[in-house]
Amino acid sequence: MSLAVPVQAETPDPTASPAQLARVRGVPMMELPLDLYIPPDALEVFFDTFEGPLDLLLYLIRKANVDILDIPMASLTAQYMEYVEIMRRKNLELAAEYLVMAAMLMEIKSRMLLPRPPSVGQGEEDPRAELVRRLLEYERIKQAAHRLDRMPQLGRDYMAVEVWIEETLTERLPEVNVDDLEAAWRWLLARAKMTRHHRITREELSVREHMSIILRRLAGAGFVEFSLLFDPLRGVPVLIVNLLAVLELVRESLIEMTQSEPFAPIYVKIAHEGS
Repeated sequence: MSLAVPVQAETPDPTASPAQLARVRGVPMMELPLDLYIPPDALEVFFDTFEGPLDLLLYLIRKANVDILDIPMASLTAQYMEYVEIMRRKNLELAAEYLVMAAMLMEIKSRMLLPRPPSVGQGEEDPRAELVRRLLEYERIKQAAHRLDRMPQLGRDYMAVEVWIEETLTERLPEVNVDDLEAAWRWLLARAKMTRHHRITREELSVREHMSIILRRLAGAGFVEFSLLFDPLRGVPVLIVNLLAVLELVRESLIEMTQSEPFAPIYVKIAHEGS
């Protein structure tokens, strides 16, 4: 919870020595109008903002320039209660954590003022120890938050921009789309079905053999249209093995596929040939 301490501005005394109070349309005003009414809370200046009771205590300690490990509880409690009283008058919905801290300070102050029984050992913990621990931990967290806030932030310290850099050195052709490859394959299947004959044969087809055939066909030929690597007259099984051979060559980076534009014919060539 962020809590601010307001300071009410004083109303100028109209009976004071003549002085220019303001200018209205270029005309100086030396005294306030008799019928002017300024509400008591017309102007409030907020100068100290605290994020909680620990923040307020840390501010009072640093303001008094005292050692945080040896806090003068009497003066610290008195100053804290003054601030809490100002906050209570200006903000009726004062956070309960401020009142809880006030009760804790009073308890520590009373424990330090009361005489200790002789039976209490010398190893009794200082009543301020828990408060000091919480203050030191809060100060470390606050310093870390300040370091993070000083780091450049998007939208506060800099803005993100997009710059289009046109490549003029080399022409970059679009990559082959899977849908285009599928469409070309379906077209080949359609052509194969048109010339299909009812033959019952058993033929052993080797993917490696067809890979060698394709490489020999592409050697020195540059770019070859994808469909020319297939012979629909040989039937669907040969087409399937041929397609597997092409895909295997692409996977092993032995051949490359390219396309001049979307939906254009697909071309195949041996990888790194003539580059």
